[in-house]
Amino acid sequence: MEFEMIAKTFQGLEGVLAEELTNLGANNVQIGRRMVSYTGDKELLYRSNFALRTAIRILKPIKHFRATSADEVYEAVKQIDWTQFLTNDTTFAVDSVVFSTEFRHSKFVAYKVKDAIVDQFRERTGNRPNIRISNPDLQLHIHVAEYDCTLSLDASGESLHRRGYRQEAVEAPLNEVLAAGIILMTGWRGETDFIDPMCGSGTLPVEAALIARNIAPGVYRKGYAFEKWSDYDEDLFQRIYNDDSQEREFTHHIYGYDNNREAVGIATNNVKAAGLSNIVSIALQDFKDFKQPEQPAVIVTNPPYGERISAPDLLGLYRMIGERLKHQFQNNTAWILSYREECFEAIGLKPSLKTPLYNGSLECELRKYQMFGGKYTDARREGREIKSNDDRKQMAQKRRFKEKRSFKQGLEETADEFQLRMSRHDEERRERRGFRGSERGNDRSERRFRADDDFRKRDGFSKRNSREGEGREGFRRNNRMFNDRRNDRFKNDED
Repeated sequence: MEFEMIAKTFQGLEGVLAEELTNLGANNVQIGRRMVSYTGDKELLYRSNFALRTAIRILKPIKHFRATSADEVYEAVKQIDWTQFLTNDTTFAVDSVVFSTEFRHSKFVAYKVKDAIVDQFRERTGNRPNIRISNPDLQLHIHVAEYDCTLSLDASGESLHRRGYRQEAVEAPLNEVLAAGIILMTGWRGETDFIDPMCGSGTLPVEAALIARNIAPGVYRKGYAFEKWSDYDEDLFQRIYNDDSQEREFTHHIYGYDNNREAVGIATNNVKAAGLSNIVSIALQDFKDFKQPEQPAVIVTNPPYGERISAPDLLGLYRMIGERLKHQFQNNTAWILSYREECFEAIGLKPSLKTPLYNGSLECELRKYQMFGGKYTDARREGREIKSNDDRKQMAQKRRFKEKRSFKQGLEETADEFQLRMSRHDEERRERRGFRGSERGNDRSERRFRADDDFRKRDGFSKRNSREGEGREGFRRNNRMFNDRRNDRFKNDED
């Protein structure tokens, strides 16, 4: 039986996600803002979570309604027969996203949904299910756009960008969903070598390897919210999980470079955790030392923007990128994601395609550079293809950067000025987090990670089995055992 589903994504990736869903066999695919709606059966629901590279979350709507007040939200939710989804022993949580002049506080809307469910159970049974923010049995999501409300079951649980292979990360790492979306937008599917000369924690190289081998990103996941639903079909999901018939060989190679030794170590560990060391190589190398590859290749990279991560002489960095591409990447294609027009101008090369794309709250652009030997005018005179018809069509549909976008900090500050600004930035960040004076501990996420890691060690779990070792069954078994014991440990965390 078919039913409606919604796949959430980042703004700018909706078209890529729609194509992924079509390839999975989805019906009635409709693109919205930061989402794609579609229809399918239970198998497609499971596959959507397991196989989609550009989805953040999969929702299954259970009711659409209009409400002009909080009381109307309460009444509409209370009309649903919640015994279909919950019992008195079931824990649940409500997430909310609100874009409305009437409902100005998203948490208040979530509270009204929670109250309606709890009151229905109290009236029927004299008891109530419990709220649990962390790892509930049932996760609900309500979306309000002015007066139009959609209440859904969250089938994913933890965001789908958390693949499971990342052991560590550098500061401000590229989101896995965005990285996969960028690669898919380039059209690269493993036909040539792939190079990220500023790879950070290795997200682009790992996602490129998964795409080249056509390995589903869900292979590394601990689990999904739908596995706790009352109608969960374990045999069906195990069949999906263990089906590697669509995976393929990759006869080229993927290279990641960075000039930061710590980043290289982190990226290497992430590649090993994903079991992809045979096709991905990580090495310490500055982009200024980049040499012409021996084999045809594509470069996809995400340099510093001067926002969350900066560098001394930022424009000098982008000028160097342009010089390396022009002289050491001839007859190949490069794709660069960045934020500021001034940075792109410093590259000094003419892009054949500009695609607006959000990286978090930053309105960035992904630009394509078709490299060739000699001068641009000579290439045009010789009739070489610089901009394809597809590039022209896409450019006609894309809007440009907002006007008056400028740097908040000086562009050509000295190294000493840069270090001083970064140290002040770090000090302010520590103060905001409550770490005035000396470092007194790790932030909450680090403490929780260490607690989880200690728990693994005490109970004899390895951090993660490699796909090169025990494969899918090893990943699944290790994560299942860890989750079961961890859930028992934290089951009374929140009430």
